[in-house]
Amino acid sequence: MNFTDEQIMRYARHIILSEIGAKGQEKLLNSKVLIIGAGGLGSALIYYLAAAGVGKIGIVENDVVDISNLQRQIIHDTNHLGVHKGESAKEKVNSLNPDVEVVLYKTFIDNKNALDIIKEYDVIADGSDNFQTRFLINDACYLLNKPLVHGAVLRFEGQLSVFVPSENNPCYRCIYEEAPPPGFAPTCKEAGVLGSVVGTIGTLQATEVIKLLTGVGEPLIGKLLVYDALTATFNKFKVAKNPNCPLCGKNKTIKDLNTVDYTYSCSIQ
Repeated sequence: MNFTDEQIMRYARHIILSEIGAKGQEKLLNSKVLIIGAGGLGSALIYYLAAAGVGKIGIVENDVVDISNLQRQIIHDTNHLGVHKGESAKEKVNSLNPDVEVVLYKTFIDNKNALDIIKEYDVIADGSDNFQTRFLINDACYLLNKPLVHGAVLRFEGQLSVFVPSENNPCYRCIYEEAPPPGFAPTCKEAGVLGSVVGTIGTLQATEVIKLLTGVGEPLIGKLLVYDALTATFNKFKVAKNPNCPLCGKNKTIKDLNTVDYTYSCSIQ
């Protein structure tokens, strides 16, 4: 790939990194990443991946900007109240980096459309805020053999992991086999969340996506990173593959997206 003079200047701080260099930047420009949600996590994901020069960013979103979002969803602003979040995010990306193509999916992701949407992308990043959507995305990524970068936040804490389907790697269901009963786990709307914590986890997700795309470093495959903002601590735990996992275990019971009831309890945060 021949970089333009503008691209050489734009991505200079990547290109001078020996681990990334021109080849790594070329990989980013030729990559396709799907982000589920243009909310808090999605804001950091979309903005940093666009800045990094990821060539195509898909955004799945079906909500509009509300004033209560602006405490953490920093890709949006007051001038975009009432505007579709995908459109708001696309406008911001277009003004940041003309190299990036943004594709909008103005819908909720469900078992009917998930496979068709996800199959077009190299890496999937989950910015959803409910267990049902997380299970759906995990299952679809596993069935399509797509790497998934997971992030979640609540109150002052966040967590992060990377799931790459293989014979030895765990999936999201190896940590949480099934969703808790409705109402058991509070949402961010019910329990609150520190806005900057959402940015921290979303930015870490963006970094993991870049690592997967460029082959740099060691992605959080088989590991769960937990962040506690109140004590400023990170803890990393190994996640073992569950041999009885209904999705990736020895005796699989989930073989398609029609065998599970993905009931939504809240919207993408």
